[in-house]
Amino acid sequence: MTASHPLGPEPPFPLESTAHLMDSISSRLADRLRLVSPVGRRRPAPPALVLVAHGSRDPRAPDTVRALRDRVRALRPGLAVHLGHIELNEPLLPDTLEALGDSPAVLVPLLLGRGYHVKQDIPRMAAAASARTRVAAPLGPHPLLADTLYDRLVEAGWPPDPDGPTRRASAVVLAAAGSRDPDSAADTRRTARLLADRLGVPVVPAYASAAAPAVPTALSALAARGRHRVALASYFVAPGRFATQCAEQAPWITAAPLGAHPSLARLVLHRYDQARTATGAHLASA
Repeated sequence: MTASHPLGPEPPFPLESTAHLMDSISSRLADRLRLVSPVGRRRPAPPALVLVAHGSRDPRAPDTVRALRDRVRALRPGLAVHLGHIELNEPLLPDTLEALGDSPAVLVPLLLGRGYHVKQDIPRMAAAASARTRVAAPLGPHPLLADTLYDRLVEAGWPPDPDGPTRRASAVVLAAAGSRDPDSAADTRRTARLLADRLGVPVVPAYASAAAPAVPTALSALAARGRHRVALASYFVAPGRFATQCAEQAPWITAAPLGAHPSLARLVLHRYDQARTATGAHLASA
């Protein structure tokens, strides 16, 4: 005869499994209740978040931005997160917006400063769509970018706690794409200052095209000042032609692009929330 369980019939699965199941049910119920107002009416879903990537012929670039999209989704599971490219990769931004119909959406540029794409291309594509859209600020400058750049440098071999002589011999070139727009250069310089404050060494912005100084010029200037241990911080969201070109010119360590770093995903959501809740802002339709 089988012995009975001292507290009654033995459950068919462990109690911890039951607790996990109840937690899962409670979490799903809470997600649904957040969409219901106190008087029982269903609240409208938040605007979709559309990540706007530049696009690249480098096959690693779309993989990188998709990984970033997935990380953003994981941070806010109830939010619809989509991806659109300005050029070169699918889905293109107009196609992503067309698929949304007349639904509201906030476009978050995966761009690091103000420039032609932010000021002209993205607003033009948004205005041509039937979706009710709002365009968020570009990612930079922001302290979360400095956090991401710092982590990428440490991953590449930057000493997290250098001694005095090492610090006096070291510097960083912040390698960016470059733009003829002076606002873009101002934004890059601001990020360089944030990273310099974090590292305690000079950080000089330099560019792959369209702006000065070029990366080799910045490296020569730092060497003339006695800075012979110069790392290259890759101020690009994803791998691509310019990021590769800059990395090939580095005399010492080269950090990876920003990629799907957790701080970058948090910054995307921060820009989304800023645009969504901006005082006096509204979702515009075409």
